[in-house]
Amino acid sequence: MQGKLIIFSAPSGSGKSTIINYLLQYPDLKLSFSISATSRPPRGTEQNGIEYYFLSPDEFRARIKKGDFLEYEEVYKDRFYGTLKEEVEHLLKAGRNVVLDVDVVGGVNIKKMYGNLAKSIFIQPPGLTELRKRLENRGTDTQDVIENRLQKAEYELSFAPKFDTVIVNDNLEKAQQEALQIVTKFIHES
Repeated sequence: MQGKLIIFSAPSGSGKSTIINYLLQYPDLKLSFSISATSRPPRGTEQNGIEYYFLSPDEFRARIKKGDFLEYEEVYKDRFYGTLKEEVEHLLKAGRNVVLDVDVVGGVNIKKMYGNLAKSIFIQPPGLTELRKRLENRGTDTQDVIENRLQKAEYELSFAPKFDTVIVNDNLEKAQQEALQIVTKFIHES
Protein backbone atom coordinates (compact mmCIF):
# COMPACT_ATOMS: atom_id res chain seq x y z
CA MET A 1 0.00 0.00 0.00
CA GLN A 2 1.27 3.46 -0.92
CA GLY A 3 2.25 5.69 2.00
CA LYS A 4 1.16 9.26 2.65
CA LEU A 5 2.97 12.56 3.25
CA ILE A 6 2.81 14.59 6.45
CA ILE A 7 4.22 18.07 5.87
CA PHE A 8 5.31 20.19 8.83
CA SER A 9 6.20 23.88 8.59
CA ALA A 10 6.71 26.49 11.30
CA PRO A 11 8.76 29.50 12.28
CA SER A 12 12.04 28.67 14.03
CA GLY A 13 11.42 28.09 17.75
CA SER A 14 7.81 26.90 17.39
CA GLY A 15 8.56 23.38 18.64
CA LYS A 16 8.17 21.67 15.26
CA SER A 17 11.21 19.37 15.62
CA THR A 18 10.17 18.34 19.14
CA ILE A 19 6.67 17.45 17.89
CA ILE A 20 8.05 15.53 14.89
CA ASN A 21 10.45 13.56 17.13
CA TYR A 22 7.53 12.73 19.44
CA LEU A 23 5.49 11.34 16.51
CA LEU A 24 8.42 9.25 15.22
CA GLN A 25 8.26 7.22 18.48
CA TYR A 26 5.01 5.51 17.33
CA PRO A 27 5.98 2.49 15.16
CA ASP A 28 2.33 1.70 14.27
CA LEU A 29 2.19 4.99 12.30
CA LYS A 30 4.94 3.70 9.93
CA LEU A 31 6.55 7.15 9.83
CA SER A 32 9.86 7.80 8.10
CA PHE A 33 11.56 11.18 8.27
CA SER A 34 12.62 12.51 4.87
CA ILE A 35 16.30 13.42 4.97
CA SER A 36 16.90 16.78 3.30
CA ALA A 37 19.80 17.74 1.07
CA THR A 38 22.03 20.72 1.83
CA SER A 39 25.04 22.43 0.31
CA ARG A 40 26.47 23.38 3.70
CA PRO A 41 29.36 21.32 5.07
CA PRO A 42 28.66 18.73 7.79
CA ARG A 43 28.81 20.01 11.38
CA GLY A 44 30.43 18.01 14.17
CA THR A 45 29.59 14.32 13.80
CA GLU A 46 26.94 14.75 11.06
CA GLN A 47 27.07 12.04 8.41
CA ASN A 48 25.94 11.99 4.79
CA GLY A 49 22.64 10.15 4.46
CA ILE A 50 21.92 10.34 8.20
CA GLU A 51 21.31 13.99 9.11
CA TYR A 52 21.45 15.36 5.54
CA TYR A 53 22.59 14.50 2.05
CA PHE A 54 25.59 16.79 1.70
CA LEU A 55 26.13 18.19 -1.81
CA SER A 56 28.46 20.89 -3.07
CA PRO A 57 26.73 24.09 -4.27
CA ASP A 58 27.53 23.04 -7.88
CA GLU A 59 26.08 19.53 -7.37
CA PHE A 60 22.98 21.10 -5.81
CA ARG A 61 22.52 23.46 -8.78
CA ALA A 62 22.97 20.58 -11.25
CA ARG A 63 20.30 18.55 -9.44
CA ILE A 64 17.94 21.57 -9.46
CA LYS A 65 18.38 21.78 -13.26
CA LYS A 66 17.61 18.04 -13.56
CA GLY A 67 14.38 18.55 -11.58
CA ASP A 68 15.47 16.28 -8.71
CA PHE A 69 13.87 18.38 -5.94
CA LEU A 70 10.27 18.59 -4.71
CA GLU A 71 11.24 21.92 -3.17
CA TYR A 72 14.44 23.79 -2.41
CA GLU A 73 15.57 27.14 -1.10
CA GLU A 74 18.79 29.09 -1.32
CA VAL A 75 18.81 30.42 2.24
CA TYR A 76 22.08 32.34 1.77
CA LYS A 77 24.41 32.58 -1.24
CA ASP A 78 25.47 29.01 -2.13
CA ARG A 79 23.66 27.64 0.98
CA PHE A 80 20.86 25.44 -0.33
CA TYR A 81 18.38 23.15 1.42
CA GLY A 82 15.92 20.90 -0.39
CA THR A 83 13.81 17.75 -0.49
CA LEU A 84 14.85 15.12 -3.03
CA LYS A 85 11.96 13.55 -5.00
CA GLU A 86 13.65 10.15 -5.11
CA GLU A 87 13.97 10.06 -1.30
CA VAL A 88 10.24 10.73 -0.82
CA GLU A 89 9.03 8.46 -3.66
CA HIS A 90 11.18 5.54 -2.48
CA LEU A 91 9.68 5.74 1.04
CA LEU A 92 6.09 6.17 -0.24
CA LYS A 93 6.40 3.14 -2.54
CA ALA A 94 7.71 1.10 0.41
CA GLY A 95 4.43 1.88 2.22
CA ARG A 96 6.00 4.35 4.65
CA ASN A 97 4.29 7.58 5.71
CA VAL A 98 6.82 10.31 5.02
CA VAL A 99 7.33 13.20 7.43
CA LEU A 100 8.69 16.37 5.83
CA ASP A 101 10.11 19.35 7.73
CA VAL A 102 10.11 22.17 5.18
CA ASP A 103 9.77 25.95 4.91
CA VAL A 104 6.29 27.42 4.41
CA VAL A 105 6.59 27.94 0.65
CA GLY A 106 7.85 24.39 0.15
CA GLY A 107 5.07 23.06 2.38
CA VAL A 108 2.35 24.80 0.36
CA ASN A 109 3.88 23.67 -2.96
CA ILE A 110 4.32 20.01 -1.92
CA LYS A 111 0.72 19.92 -0.69
CA LYS A 112 -0.41 21.16 -4.14
CA MET A 113 1.66 18.42 -5.85
CA TYR A 114 0.38 15.55 -3.72
CA GLY A 115 -3.16 16.75 -2.96
CA ASN A 116 -5.11 14.29 -0.79
CA LEU A 117 -2.03 12.06 -0.33
CA ALA A 118 -0.57 14.84 1.84
CA LYS A 119 -1.59 16.51 5.10
CA SER A 120 0.01 19.90 5.73
CA ILE A 121 0.41 20.96 9.36
CA PHE A 122 1.54 24.40 10.50
CA ILE A 123 2.97 24.64 14.03
CA GLN A 124 2.27 28.12 15.33
CA PRO A 125 3.86 29.73 18.38
CA PRO A 126 1.43 31.40 20.82
CA GLY A 127 2.82 34.78 19.75
CA LEU A 128 5.96 36.64 18.74
CA THR A 129 6.75 37.63 22.35
CA GLU A 130 6.77 33.97 23.41
CA LEU A 131 8.76 33.06 20.29
CA ARG A 132 11.40 35.66 21.21
CA LYS A 133 11.66 34.14 24.69
CA ARG A 134 12.08 30.64 23.27
CA LEU A 135 14.76 31.71 20.81
CA GLU A 136 16.64 33.63 23.53
CA ASN A 137 16.36 30.70 25.99
CA ARG A 138 17.88 28.33 23.43
CA GLY A 139 21.12 30.26 23.82
CA THR A 140 22.31 29.22 20.36
CA ASP A 141 21.87 32.45 18.38
CA THR A 142 23.21 36.00 18.49
CA GLN A 143 20.74 38.86 18.99
CA ASP A 144 21.04 39.71 15.26
CA VAL A 145 20.13 36.14 14.28
CA ILE A 146 17.16 36.20 16.69
CA GLU A 147 15.91 39.48 15.18
CA ASN A 148 16.20 38.00 11.66
CA ARG A 149 14.34 34.85 12.76
CA LEU A 150 11.54 36.97 14.28
CA GLN A 151 11.19 39.04 11.09
CA LYS A 152 11.05 35.83 9.05
CA ALA A 153 8.51 34.40 11.54
CA GLU A 154 6.10 37.27 10.85
CA TYR A 155 6.26 36.45 7.13
CA GLU A 156 5.91 32.70 7.78
CA LEU A 157 2.87 33.19 10.04
CA SER A 158 1.02 34.74 7.08
CA PHE A 159 1.11 31.27 5.43
CA ALA A 160 -0.74 29.47 8.26
CA PRO A 161 -4.18 29.71 6.54
CA LYS A 162 -2.77 27.87 3.49
CA PHE A 163 -2.17 24.71 5.58
CA ASP A 164 -4.72 21.95 6.22
CA THR A 165 -4.29 22.27 9.98
CA VAL A 166 -2.80 24.80 12.39
CA ILE A 167 -1.62 23.62 15.81
CA VAL A 168 -0.90 26.42 18.27
CA ASN A 169 1.96 25.23 20.47
CA ASP A 170 1.22 27.07 23.70
CA ASN A 171 1.48 23.82 25.69
CA LEU A 172 3.90 21.21 24.29
CA GLU A 173 2.13 18.10 25.63
CA LYS A 174 -1.22 19.33 24.30
CA ALA A 175 0.35 20.18 20.90
CA GLN A 176 2.00 16.73 20.72
CA GLN A 177 -1.31 14.98 21.49
CA GLU A 178 -3.13 17.11 18.91
CA ALA A 179 -0.49 16.28 16.27
CA LEU A 180 -0.71 12.58 17.13
CA GLN A 181 -4.53 12.58 16.74
CA ILE A 182 -4.39 14.48 13.42
CA VAL A 183 -1.65 12.27 11.94
CA THR A 184 -3.23 9.01 13.17
CA LYS A 185 -6.64 9.95 11.70
CA PHE A 186 -5.06 11.02 8.37
CA ILE A 187 -2.99 7.82 8.03
CA HIS A 188 -6.00 5.59 8.70
CA GLU A 189 -8.34 7.38 6.25
CA SER A 190 -8.76 5.53 2.97
